[in-house]
Formats: sequence, C-alpha cells, structure tokens
Amino acid sequence: MSTARSPQQAGTPRSATAAPGVTGLPESSGPFAHTATEPVAVRPVGREFRRIAGVSSLWMSAAGLHPHGALVAVSGADGGSGRSTLTAALGEVLAAASPHPLVAIDASLRRWGGLAERVVTSVEATVRDAADQIGDLNPDADLDHLAQRTAGDLRVIIGEPGTGGRRPPTADELAPVVARARSQYALTLLDLPEADAVWSIEALRSAVAPVLVARSTPDSLRHTLRLLHLLRADGYGQVAAAAIVVVMGTVPRPSRDVTAVQRQLRQVAADVHRVPYDPALAKPVSVEVRALRRQTVAALVAVAASVIERCPTNLAPPIWAPADVGPS
Repeated sequence: MSTARSPQQAGTPRSATAAPGVTGLPESSGPFAHTATEPVAVRPVGREFRRIAGVSSLWMSAAGLHPHGALVAVSGADGGSGRSTLTAALGEVLAAASPHPLVAIDASLRRWGGLAERVVTSVEATVRDAADQIGDLNPDADLDHLAQRTAGDLRVIIGEPGTGGRRPPTADELAPVVARARSQYALTLLDLPEADAVWSIEALRSAVAPVLVARSTPDSLRHTLRLLHLLRADGYGQVAAAAIVVVMGTVPRPSRDVTAVQRQLRQVAADVHRVPYDPALAKPVSVEVRALRRQTVAALVAVAASVIERCPTNLAPPIWAPADVGPS
C-alpha cells in the first residue's frame, strides 16, 4: 500500500490558483454574498433521526444556510477508503436537514464505482452529459434534470458507469458544472479522487469544508496523518487546519493500533469522526438512512454538524424550531 504523496510531488504548484468553478467563496460580494434573506422554516425531523443528539441544532443551522455557494470537498489519502459512501450518506443527512436543495457530484473523473453505486438511478444523465450541456443551459437554470433524486431529496449527478464507450469529463470540463451547482444550490458536495491529484487539492483548498476519509486501519490512518503534515509543508495549511477527518469503520471493534493513531489524528485535525461499521454501508448498494443502524446515523449527524458549522449562513433566523418527528 502506497503512502500519501506530497501535493508538490503530484505536480501541484505551491502558488497555483484554484481551478475554474472551484474558486474560494467570496466574503461579502457577488452571487455568494453573505447577506440576510427571508427567514426559512426549519424542516420537520424524520423518525430515523428522532432523539439523536445534536439533531435539533443541526436542523436549525441547516435552515440558516445561505441559499448558494457552499462547497464541501470529499477526498482522502487512499483509494477504497469509502469516499463515495460517505458523500452519499452525508449528503442524505444534510438534505434531510436543509430546506434548501443540495447536490452531490461525482467528481472522481473515473469510469467505475463512485456515486452511481450509492443511489437508485432513474435518470440516464451523468457528469459527462452535464459537462456537455452546461454551455447551452440558461444562465439561471439548475441541474435538476441531470440529477438523480434520492429518497432524502438529495440531487446526485453520477459518474460514467464504465459499461459505455464514453469517457468521463476532465477536471477542466467539469469545473463549469461545479460553478453552476454552486450558483444554484445551497451546498455542493464533490466526491473527489485521492488528495494527491491536482484537481482534488484545488477543490479541497476552495471548499468551506474539506473532508478527508480514511479506513479504520492503522495504515490508512497513518497515511491521512502523513497527508495532513504534507499539506502544511506544501503551503496548504488552511486545508489541514479546516479538515474534517472521517474514519469509516471496517470491523465492529477497532483495534488498539487504530485507536492509538486516531488519538494522534485528533491532535492535528480540526475534527475527527468515526462512522462505525455498518453492514448497510459495507455493500455497494444505494444508501438509505432508514436502513442504517442508530449509532451510524448519530455519527453521520455529528459529521454533518461539523460541515454545517463551516458553511456561510444568513443573518435572518429560521421561523421556528424543528418538530421532534416529521412524516413517517
């Protein structure tokens, strides 16, 4: 198993500018300005989230999301760490909490796996179609017609399935799609390649919430620890400082070595969360929150709270606090 490479070794210039469409969020001007808008009603809390710590606070915060612009980038030091699984599961929780529409995009630039395995597909469109059509869309048009819709109302633009002859879009071709998503959705989640790719590094740098996913193994956690050190050494200290590390459980009980490395991670990462092993997440099937164990949902709520607290919010408060239980 290879260790994480330095972004400099991977060809990322230290002073590189962000890729088009993945630029940092403006602080006070432009279409992503942090201005107050009309108050928004908090969504009802579904039964699968009932009596889970932090849910009411998360729902209130999600209702205050600015309607456009927040970028959440999901990457990691290793392949096969569960990035697509986490993107889909986290997106479901965030979509359940937010009254504004959210979108997840398969930005892995590959022909297999990815978000296509984590959602029920009902639309034939993929990121290739989105990249091909983006220049012809009305400037104010959203991407809903190109996206799958999950049970939790998350919009998902899947990658190429690999069975056809089409190639995935390049990073430059996908960047306008990301830019359009940011202008139309309160939150855009990117399922990225490993963090030694230039595209991933720039997306992580541009995100309000950079998320690094690791398997619950000593090697994967050490690679993530090494990645955080390399990011700081190569001029991406702001990414390392803001990083949310999510450890995906691979067995019911973590070993002592895993626990020890997790302690080291907590000393250098802003937030470290462990999503426990869950058979429903271990299979390459669509993610449904109702099928997950309660402790898994609680862990995902904690990750979502870390993401939301980094996102721009409106000054106007929500209309009312969430009900304990929504429609079944």
